Amino acid sequence: MFGVGLSLTFSDFKRVIRHPRAFFTGLSVQMVGLPVIAFTISLLAPIPDEIKVGLIILAASPGGATSGFLTYLWKGNVALSLSLTSVNSLLTLFSIPVVVNLGLRVFLGKSSDLHLPFWDTVGHIFFITIIPATLGILIRRRFPRTAAKISIPSKYVMLALLAVVFTIKLFAGKQHGGSGLSYEDFLLITPYALLQNASCLFFGYFFMQYMGLPHASRITAAMESGVQNTTLAFLIASNMLGNQEMVKPALVYSLYSFWTACIFAYVANRAQKLKDGPV
Repeated sequence: MFGVGLSLTFSDFKRVIRHPRAFFTGLSVQMVGLPVIAFTISLLAPIPDEIKVGLIILAASPGGATSGFLTYLWKGNVALSLSLTSVNSLLTLFSIPVVVNLGLRVFLGKSSDLHLPFWDTVGHIFFITIIPATLGILIRRRFPRTAAKISIPSKYVMLALLAVVFTIKLFAGKQHGGSGLSYEDFLLITPYALLQNASCLFFGYFFMQYMGLPHASRITAAMESGVQNTTLAFLIASNMLGNQEMVKPALVYSLYSFWTACIFAYVANRAQKLKDGPV
């Protein structure tokens, strides 16, 4: 988030405020569109009910720091991404209990007294997202040459660090931070988690296009929609609901959502460049 902040100025956020259509459209995509996609897939998929609820928990969890970095990496609207992440993280205090309990009732015939700790969530937003990004913005404003020198290599350092994290998730044993999924779990969940991931990426991008918003905003909505906060999904399924089966969709999703988002953004940017033609 510090590296992302180096690419921003306060004027970027002013433009989001002055032209709020992209913000409210992106918010609608995440708060309404993603749960609808997850419920549709879960109603049609021949998979255990706990896995279906896991997919819904995943859709109810907003994009986190990774989606902000991907927006920055693929030249989306970074100020819009950070604004969506911050507001969405607060709204989930109220939306997650509603969406998850609806999933529990539909597929398991029960509900849960589910709530997110308010101050812990607010602290997470500030310490993980807002404070480091603001430091990056302030350094760019005060020391623009230094920020320019740092921002280019930092992009590759951040990408390498994220690659390490996802490699550990995929290949390491559970005692070393890996996912601990069985091969059977992976085969069962992957087609539906991948379908949900692709649906979210395409819906975020093309709904913004339908609303007449520019390419950078479309990329932002795709990254925010397709790269979920799987850590939050782990917390809800494992700690709050105490159901390890519901954790598995988020584990599988986290193994490839970063890479599918990169492929999607690369293809979308390339298509847009061809459409725009030579400058």
